Amino acid sequence: MLKRRPALLFAAALCGTAAIAPRFALAETIKMTVATGHPPVFLWVKVLDEQFIPEVDKRLAAGGKHKIEWTKAYGGTLAKLGGESVALKDGIADLGFVGTIFEAARFPLQNVSYFAPFGTDDLALVTKVTADLQNNIPAMRDAWTNSNLVYLGGAALDSYHIWSNFPIKSVDDVKGKKLSAPGPSANWIKNTGAVAVAGTLTTYYEDIKSGVSDGALTFTTGAAAAKLIEVAPYITKVNFGAMYAGGIAVNKKRFDKLPPEVQKALREAGAVYTERFAKAQAELASQRLQAMEKAGAKVHELSAAERKRWADTLPPVAKTWGADMQAKNLPATEILRGYMEGLKKGGVQVPRDWAN
Repeated sequence: MLKRRPALLFAAALCGTAAIAPRFALAETIKMTVATGHPPVFLWVKVLDEQFIPEVDKRLAAGGKHKIEWTKAYGGTLAKLGGESVALKDGIADLGFVGTIFEAARFPLQNVSYFAPFGTDDLALVTKVTADLQNNIPAMRDAWTNSNLVYLGGAALDSYHIWSNFPIKSVDDVKGKKLSAPGPSANWIKNTGAVAVAGTLTTYYEDIKSGVSDGALTFTTGAAAAKLIEVAPYITKVNFGAMYAGGIAVNKKRFDKLPPEVQKALREAGAVYTERFAKAQAELASQRLQAMEKAGAKVHELSAAERKRWADTLPPVAKTWGADMQAKNLPATEILRGYMEGLKKGGVQVPRDWAN
């Protein structure tokens, strides 16, 4: 019997291997296409690619029943900037980043932060408050479901400030100046005597250089990428606030057909994405600002009193926006109130309560 023992052990080992192998060999492969309008050089795409997708894969590998074969179409190769939600809705792609700031017509209520400036530079808080509103107010949540989308996780841009070719110590200093402030950000200089000039991050540099504008309202990471300090060496930390920008979404019909384990992995990875992006974006903004200072930028931060004075100078931009939304039967007043309450509960002392 002793001589047969090795053979028995070997046979047992083979049986054990045979029992384990099918668990991996039979793992269902699910094909998914992920698309974005921006390339991975933008942090919200970079974190999606380098952290969200690996988090999904890690969770599915632990279960052993499913795995995803990803096809990545970044930088507008499949979904153009501003058209991501349509591409996902129509099933051209399965999952991607939807920039609600570029799709205001489809996600009007998600842009509440842009109509409540001077909030907070806390990206994580802005994202959380917006997500809570989406969860609790059907009209806001419906913006995603009506587009055949399931929201997985969100992102906010770092706080907006001013890059200019002249120093700004108070709100009085922008009187008579031309500032690139497109879209809703034009509201942030109303009644100040400054003139808003349309433009984008891709045009600010040349606009300032050529005299079309004297400066620009933008966020630190964007200003760094556009090399604005070369033409606008004065940085005024106004802190107009971090702004909700959009989030990762997946085609709802496709999501509903996925196994529960896969749905769970996507949602959990979405929560990880939200947390890690906020941290990474805040760190990057700090690093970029320090780099600009070292490169010779002249930085001035407005005092709390001057910041409040600026905020009080503006017309009731939030109420104007709210009235426009209410006329379209959208509960903007409720959302605005919830947004301001969310900031306050998060410990923010707002210089102006836009809900009142």
